[in-house]
Amino acid sequence: MTDDAALAAEIASAAGELLLTVRATEADALSGRELGRRGDHDANVLILGLLAEHRPGDAVLSEESADDPARVDADRVWIIDPLDGSKEYGMLGHTDWAVHVALWEAGRGLTAGAVAQPGLGAVYSTDDTPVVERRPLGDGRPRIVISGSRPPEFVGDVARA
Repeated sequence: MTDDAALAAEIASAAGELLLTVRATEADALSGRELGRRGDHDANVLILGLLAEHRPGDAVLSEESADDPARVDADRVWIIDPLDGSKEYGMLGHTDWAVHVALWEAGRGLTAGAVAQPGLGAVYSTDDTPVVERRPLGDGRPRIVISGSRPPEFVGDVARA
């Protein structure tokens, strides 16, 4: 595992653990969007702190922070989404939310990254061996995967067809 990929996985995992804790301790006081905003904020603070500690010379682009124009000229930029799926995070029982941490390097593009799915107990890293399971669809009918909380408008028409 590369140092950057390992760090991305460690940070995504740590933020995921924090989000599980926030959800468990704040669910009685906060709900829905409030809980999502709290999780987003707390995870962002944690991730920014860990990146400042471990990669102090790198720039950061976070969905939850003001953009620093200096990142445009930086050689290394961490791109983070502290809580992807804050709506679902605020819906107790939902596990379809994640933490994204990636590194972009000038002249090389995305070089390391990790996605944590804390509700599923999973962390995926760019250094992991991809696992692809191929299974027959069974009845031969096409299948698509859609968001349970934000299904596209056309889905009903497709299902009927």
